[in-house]
Parts: sequence; structure tokens; C-alpha cells
Amino acid sequence: MQLTMIGTGYVGLVSGVCFSDFGHDVACVDKLPEKINAMQHGEVPIYEPGLDDMMVKNIANGRLQFTLDLAKAVGAAEAVFIAVGTPTRRGDGHADLTYVYDAARDIARALKGYTVVVTKSTVPVGTNREVERVIHAENPDADFDVCSNPEFLREGAAIEDFMRPDRVVVGIENDRAKDVMARIYRPLALREAPIVYTDLESAEMIKYAANAFLATKITFINEIANLCEKVGADIKSVSKGMGMDNRIGNKFLHAGPGYGGSCFPKDTKALERIGQDHASPIKIIETVIAINDERKRQMADKIMYLCDDKVKGKRIAVLGVTFKPNTDDMRESPSLTIVPALVGAGAVVHVVDPQGRKEGEELLPAVTWDDDPYEAASGADAIVVLTEWNEFRALDLMRLARVMKTPKMADLRNIYDPVEAKEAGFDYVSVGR
Repeated sequence: MQLTMIGTGYVGLVSGVCFSDFGHDVACVDKLPEKINAMQHGEVPIYEPGLDDMMVKNIANGRLQFTLDLAKAVGAAEAVFIAVGTPTRRGDGHADLTYVYDAARDIARALKGYTVVVTKSTVPVGTNREVERVIHAENPDADFDVCSNPEFLREGAAIEDFMRPDRVVVGIENDRAKDVMARIYRPLALREAPIVYTDLESAEMIKYAANAFLATKITFINEIANLCEKVGADIKSVSKGMGMDNRIGNKFLHAGPGYGGSCFPKDTKALERIGQDHASPIKIIETVIAINDERKRQMADKIMYLCDDKVKGKRIAVLGVTFKPNTDDMRESPSLTIVPALVGAGAVVHVVDPQGRKEGEELLPAVTWDDDPYEAASGADAIVVLTEWNEFRALDLMRLARVMKTPKMADLRNIYDPVEAKEAGFDYVSVGR
């Protein structure tokens, strides 16, 4: 099939590359010439394991192209995907739909023949109806249907999630559009991946409800971790015992410094606003947002406490600043609260992150970037584990302690055993233990 992807950010690029790997002919459209030129030459603008090889392969076999020519790409397509950003709007917490509606107008002017316009961006309930209205207003003669097809891609595991999804959600209005979407996703149907066909509003709500629930799960276990510290329980044992209950499951029950990234913060805020606008406030989500913001500040206080509440002039090594491992994404990362708090208190912060430096140098301008954990820890008064990259999971703790001025560790991801850390000479604190 001929497919067009509007937007080459995380969702658009991963989706476009994976669709081409299904065997579809995919044109990915963006407005930035330098970005398009780089991708045409196989350069991936984001870090996602395995994406570069898959992209180069499908460019070489002619199934994947990158272009500035939206009109040509849309005119040739059987389905056009809107995969542009929907960031939180400043001031009111709503999802900013400017890019979505701009894309809809551009698509409307370029449509030729029957086309399914598919919204893959995360959008509030009612957005697809508005996309339909915008296209009709711009091109009253257009022959098209609108479909909602939210993505559920985890950064760092996006290709696996796309190729072997828990489910594919498709919001449609009629059988004509359903047939097009069924043909697009036929490779997954052959693998018996569940495909949920529903109405537009339900598809839009599924995305927000799913992300909000996962954010709630993270926040819940972090609150339990706080209580564990007070009563002497071990959050890792508590999480394991809870997760073995099939009704609960073991995913997203790892205590830490709070959630971040491109989805959970944005989507919980948007859902909060949707509820308020419809006089049906979701008080659980309002509380989750407040607790998660406070959680990040609590983690900065935990580090301060480890350093006797005096970090001025002290060297602190920070391991990991991306919001999770296997990504270069810094959006809403706990590090963006914790590291500036340390710098503001006068600490000399040295950072190591396998992929975070590109974005981090601008977002964390007052730190020193090192290439190696032992280099960052050399002469340090404390070391902080902020992101659980594999590179940080098996450090030589005795060597680490030897190179430090004072061996203190704040393990905010609980990747080390407290007894082993103390035996290596560390004054050690973790989360919920």
C-alpha cells in the first residue's frame, strides 16, 4: 500500500520505518530540509535501538523515502497518518493541537481520490471529529474518512512494540475505512496480534486512560516506597509480592525518582484538563500529577541528606540523566529537577549518560560531562544513580569507592544490593529500603 506519514518525530519515524518493513511504500514528510536530507542518507535523528539498521534497509530497497513535498506524498497515498507533536500548552495544561490542525489543512488541499486520514498523534477526545470538520472546510469535495489509531510505543523498545503489540487500537466510522486499516495492519493480523476496532471517541480515550493508569501505578508504588522507609519494609519485596498477583501484574511497580518522558507527564495533564472541562474531574490523576512533581524534589532532598545537607563546593557524580535507559529523550526527566537543585545549592556536578549528552548539554548547562563513571566519580563526595542504564548496573563498587573522596551513594533506581554497597565502603541510601 501507499502510505504517507506527516511528521518525522519519534512516533512518525518509528511508525513509518516499521510500516515500510511490513512491505508498504511509505513517504515520510517533514518541513525541515536539513532533517530530510540527513534521513535520506540514513541518519537517524533520535536514538532508538535497531531503528537505524531497519531504516537503512528499507531506504535501500525503495520502500521508504523522506520528502519535503507533502502535496505529492499525500496525493499518492491510500492512507495519510498525522504524527505531529501535541505538547502541553503553556498556561492551561491542554494538549496543543496547532500542529495537528495545520497538518489537516495541508492534507485537505492535497487529497486526490478516496483516502483515510489517520490520527496517530495523541489527541484529546473530540479531536478526530474536529480534524474531519477542518478537512471538509478546507476541501468540501474531498473523499475521505478519519480514523483514530493511537500509538503505544515504549521508548527504547519501540520496534518490538510495533511489531509485536499487546493490541492495535483503531477508531473508525464505517466499513470502507475499516477495510483500509485492516489491509495496513494485515501483517500483524497474520501474527494474531489483537486489533481493537471501536469508535473515534473510545480510541482517543483508550490512549489517555492507559497512560494515566500506568502513571498512577508508578506513583502508587513510590508512595508505598516512602512508607516502607518509615516502617522498615523492603519495597523490592513488596513490589515482587504485589506483582505476582495476576490482577495487578509486575510492570511499572519499580520505585524510583518519578516518571518523566514524552508521554506520561503530557498525557496526564491533558486528561486532567479534559475531565475539568467536562465537569468530571479525575481526582486520582490530579493527585498523581502533584505527587510526581513532589517526588522529584524529594529525591533532591534525599541526596542533600546523604551529604549532611551541605553540598556547596562538593563534587557529585550523576549516572544517567535521560528519563529512562535506551533513549536519548530528556523530556520531563527527573534529572531536570534534581540536577538543577544540586547545582543551585552549590554542588559541582559531573554527569555520565550513554545517550543524554546531545540534549543534556543545553538543558543542563552548568554541569561537566564525563565519558566514564569512574572518571566522574574521581574525587567525588557522592555518586547518584538516576537512570538505570545497563552500563551502570555492574560497576566495581570497591574500585568506585576507592576513587571517591567520600564514598556516598544515592541509588535512586535500587540497582545495587545495600549489603554489598556497604561492604564496599559506601554510605548508601536507596528508595523504599
